[in-house]
Amino acid sequence: MPAKQPLTAVQWLICIIASIGFAFDIYELLMLPLILRPALLELLNAAPGSEAFNLWRGLLFFIPAFVGGIFGLLGGYLTDRLGRRRVLTWSILLYAFSAFAAGFSTNIWMLLFFRCTTFIGVCVEFVAAVAWLAELFPDPQRREKVLGYTQFFSSFGGLLVAYVNGWIVVNASSFPGIAIPEWLGFLGTIGDAHAPWRFTLMSGLIPAIPLVLIRPFLPESPAWLEKKVAGTLKRPSLGQLFEPALLKTTIITTLMFACSYGAAFGAIQQIPQIVPGLPEVRARVEQATENAPDVPEQRIRGEIVQKTAADVTKIQEYGGLTGRFLLAFLATIIISRRWLLRVFLLPGLILMPIAFGYFAITSQNLLQIGIFLVGLCTVAQFSFWGNYLPRVFPVHLRGTGESFAANIGGRMIGTSFAWVTSSLSLHMPGETDPIRMATAAALIGTSVYVVNIVLSFFLPEPPEEDLPE
Repeated sequence: MPAKQPLTAVQWLICIIASIGFAFDIYELLMLPLILRPALLELLNAAPGSEAFNLWRGLLFFIPAFVGGIFGLLGGYLTDRLGRRRVLTWSILLYAFSAFAAGFSTNIWMLLFFRCTTFIGVCVEFVAAVAWLAELFPDPQRREKVLGYTQFFSSFGGLLVAYVNGWIVVNASSFPGIAIPEWLGFLGTIGDAHAPWRFTLMSGLIPAIPLVLIRPFLPESPAWLEKKVAGTLKRPSLGQLFEPALLKTTIITTLMFACSYGAAFGAIQQIPQIVPGLPEVRARVEQATENAPDVPEQRIRGEIVQKTAADVTKIQEYGGLTGRFLLAFLATIIISRRWLLRVFLLPGLILMPIAFGYFAITSQNLLQIGIFLVGLCTVAQFSFWGNYLPRVFPVHLRGTGESFAANIGGRMIGTSFAWVTSSLSLHMPGETDPIRMATAAALIGTSVYVVNIVLSFFLPEPPEEDLPE
């Protein structure tokens, strides 16, 4: 067998820009759990646990995901119609500039609007990047490795936002104040011009910089372009996903993608709402308040909670990085896609109730161990879907099919579990809002794992290693 040729310079460029896109789409998404509490305190002036606070906590998770899913589905169609490269480029620019603009929010509606446009860009980017990478590498083993290791950077993005947010919380007071330009004065005024959550949102502009520089050197997907030039590229249609040949694949992948995201948003992403109830956090707040009696307790509590949430999120993202790495390694060893996924589903089912039902209300150290392992099992599933979906949809439907599963299943249905957990917490036993949130997260997280394991028995195995034409 002839030795495989090394990647060309152009292929490396494509892998780099796709990795940047994967990293920052998660960076943009995971901003919300970190900035949600302080943003709502400033823009709503509502106490945590209150009806208004819980309502908007759920809405800011659910509405952007719903809007992103709808437009993401359109983005998948456009990816098949206009090409992978063009749609990928514009989607990254959209979410980068939307995140930056969100930092200037003067009211809750403005924040909601820009979170929606950020989500639209993120939803479209994933589909375009996965289709682009899959079609660039015809060799099955190399394709599996490239898709696995580039998606590895998604967890790097989650880790990066945790570190950036932690650094901003400590240093934001020394930054120049944020102000609305005079010509946009009709938008209102900014309350706290040095609020760390604003600078965290604005840091989402970063991926636009390398994209602008690299964009001129990026080629279109050769498989898509060949069919386009030859005039043999079929017109994509949403209805084709529900024809007999693809019906089972479409339904099962959509439901399972929803469960994977349900575990992440219904449980893992609620960590910033849970950590205020940890005994160590309460003790640090009490001690800091005694040592600085002239500083408002709310400010002290906010800084300690944000820093602790960032620290725990880092541990979770290290788990996610490990999970993505294991998935990329095992994808070329385990032939059955069903068993590859179950390698992460089965231990996750055991870990989820322990981590959230016990560790999350008992000890920060135990929570960090639990969240590392739960993050490993849950985040690895996202890389699985990035590897699996291109293998079950033909070229002219690849973007549309991936988009339906990822956006309708993952972004719309899956992320809505954040709202479900928030609403369910109001009816859970417990003396405080963080304890009720932990209990609700344990229930939701465990339930979606059970459903995903059952559905895995119906997941179609790709019939061949080559991508379907």
